[in-house]
Amino acid sequence: MRGYGIRALALAGVLCGLVLLAGFAWLGLAGLALASALLFAFGWLIYFQSERMVLTALRARPVSEVENPALFGLVRELCRDARLPVPRLFVAPAQQPNILTVCCSSRTAAVCCTEGLLRSLSLAELRAVLAHELAHVSRRDTLVSSWSAGLAALVSFLPVPAVALLVAVITPSGREFRADFDGALLAGDPMALASALRKISESATDLPLPARGLVGAAGHLMIAHPFSIEGFGRLFPTHPPTGERVRRLESLAGQARR
Repeated sequence: MRGYGIRALALAGVLCGLVLLAGFAWLGLAGLALASALLFAFGWLIYFQSERMVLTALRARPVSEVENPALFGLVRELCRDARLPVPRLFVAPAQQPNILTVCCSSRTAAVCCTEGLLRSLSLAELRAVLAHELAHVSRRDTLVSSWSAGLAALVSFLPVPAVALLVAVITPSGREFRADFDGALLAGDPMALASALRKISESATDLPLPARGLVGAAGHLMIAHPFSIEGFGRLFPTHPPTGERVRRLESLAGQARR
């Protein structure tokens, strides 16, 4: 988390410096003041509105315990074991199975499952992917991920390659290996997470989400790469290869059986 945050802060510092320099070069002190005001406004949007932007882009709706008691039961059990507050739960209408978490702290976490995920995974697999997401919350790397999603959303008018490069620079793919490990230990079933990742990855190939606009800005938050791997998706990956993730989980399961 420390290296992850330092990388994001360094990039944010460089971008802010370039904006301030451009404002000063354009209009002098007046331009510097204008650039400072714009940075403050953008910073407010990124910090306070990132979650709303992501959930709105996915057309997610809140789900209650009355509507889906099984889902809430799984989350509550995992949160008790992980000693985390129970997050708010949302469901997005996407047919592709996937899941993501946005938050600025463990007390404000929001977990969003797609309808495809709830329909295609077994109970054990669903429990495993929820544990993976809670591992992100416990490691506190969702803070930087959510901020980077907000930043990418603000510049979503740029060409897709530019947005993809920005997200890839801020969000190292290695964070998924660590969340896989911690999530597998929390759920107590590495093979269930491996099976879920296979299903999600295969479905993402058949039902890719559009890698543009606000949805494109949120792709790195999901448990598996949700877009087509063609073109720039291959050049700027935000997730490690699913095959390697599955191999590590199978190795972890083998060690646990000894």
